[in-house]
Order: sequence, then C-alpha cells, then structure tokens
Amino acid sequence: MLHPSGLPENLRNLDRTLVMGVLNVTPDSFSDGGRFDDTEIAISHAFQMIQDGADIIDIGGESTRPGSERISVQVELDRVLPVIAGLVDSGVAISIDTMRAEVARAAIEAGACMINDVSGGKSDPEMLSYVSTLTVPYILMHWRGPSNIMNTLTEYSDVVADVTSEISKQVDLAVAAGIARERIAVDPGIGFAKTVDQNWPILKHLDVLEGLGLPILMGASRKKFLGELLAKDGVVRDSDERESATTAISTLMAARGLWAVRVHDVKPTRDAIAVVDRIAKTS
Repeated sequence: MLHPSGLPENLRNLDRTLVMGVLNVTPDSFSDGGRFDDTEIAISHAFQMIQDGADIIDIGGESTRPGSERISVQVELDRVLPVIAGLVDSGVAISIDTMRAEVARAAIEAGACMINDVSGGKSDPEMLSYVSTLTVPYILMHWRGPSNIMNTLTEYSDVVADVTSEISKQVDLAVAAGIARERIAVDPGIGFAKTVDQNWPILKHLDVLEGLGLPILMGASRKKFLGELLAKDGVVRDSDERESATTAISTLMAARGLWAVRVHDVKPTRDAIAVVDRIAKTS
C-alpha cells in the first residue's frame, strides 16, 4: 500500500485502502448540506463515522457542489474550527478540506493532520508555499476552476490523458514550491469539470494516473454520474440512494490497492474493504 508520508503513526503502516469519512459542515453541500452544520451534531456524526470504521474525518466548511459560490474566509473558519476542537483531543485523524491557505493553517494549528485541497493549489497562490513549511500529507485534486463555472470547463482531447497530465504539472509545481513529493497524494476529481460520461474512463483507466507513482484518493461518493447511471424513467436517483453504487466503486478501488476512498456512509465501504482484504490475504 502506497501511503503519503506524514500520516499519523496508526495509519501509516496499514496495508489496506483507508476510508475517509466526509463531514460537510455546510448548509448547501450536494448530498448532506444542512445536516451537520450544527457543531454538536457534526461532532457526534464524526464519532459515529469513527465507530463505523473511518480512518480519517475530512472536514469541509465550503461547498464545492456545481454552481456554488464562494464564502468568506471567516465563515469557513467559524464552521470548521469548533468541530476540529471537539474531535482532536480524542485522537481523531482530521483532514481539512479547503482551498485556502489561511483556513489550512488555522486547521493544522488546531490539530488537523492533513490538507485536502480540491483546487490542487490553484485557488490560493499562498497554499503551496504554506504547505511547503509542513510535514503533513497534502492531497492535490484535479481542478480547472471554481464550482460556479466548472461545468463549462469540460473540453478534453482525451480525458484520461489530459487529467493525468494536468495533475502531473500541478504536482511538479508543488514540488518546485518545496513540498516533498512523497507527501503528495492525488485525486482525479470525479465530477469536477467533467461531464457525467467523462468520469467513467477515468475510473476504468486508473492505471494511467497510477503511472505517476503517487498515492491516489478516490472521491466518487454519491456523485451525479452515479445518479444518472441509476436513473429510472428519466428521473435521476437521489443522492441518498446511491450508496450501493458508491460501495461498488469502493470495492473496485480497494481491489486495485488505491490509497484511500472518500465516502459519506462509512460502514458499507469499510465492510467491502474487509472482504477485499481477506481475499487478498487468503493463500
């Protein structure tokens, strides 16, 4: 299992796919917006995800659903910091899901142990230089532009080759900024600046992205392309009813040895990984 360096000690030696539990403390995220924007409810849900088998809790205070608008730095800080404070003393491994260096800095200082930047360092010119001062993992996602315009940025010559090339160039920039390559994990950005149909080749041809030799995080949980796949009579399947499809993707990702999957419902994914792991260890 290829892990990024800088992981907490209890995670770095695991030889299975890790499970990152999604905790959106927002009123408007596409699947669970408004469910966990109360601090106490968010903390309780995080502990439930840990009980269900989450290895990492990924806390985000800004929605990145298609069409969403940016919020202020202060609003983002006010959403995420109390939740981090309520979890860190219990030894929870926390990832901060942010595109802003200021939020990343405050979260790391509060006890978060990795940064999940869906812009891959493109949104905030200070992000890469800040991350270069750290020793924690940095997750760099494929990103072409902010959520309010990303659906207009879906022109590719070859979506698999182009996504891999664009990630590779951004990794090179991160390394040039002083971030150790071994600290970087990458995410192909399923659903970000991609049409419904463009997500499937990325999943089928992951060997191309694996060619970069970096740990991969897959974040496909409940996304629209699954709702479209499962549509009935022209009606897209609701996000809450895409969990079986999400678990199928988690199973496939675990079977090929991906570093981590980012999911809303932890237990079925963790169960699937247990099955994959048991088969792999059977002689």
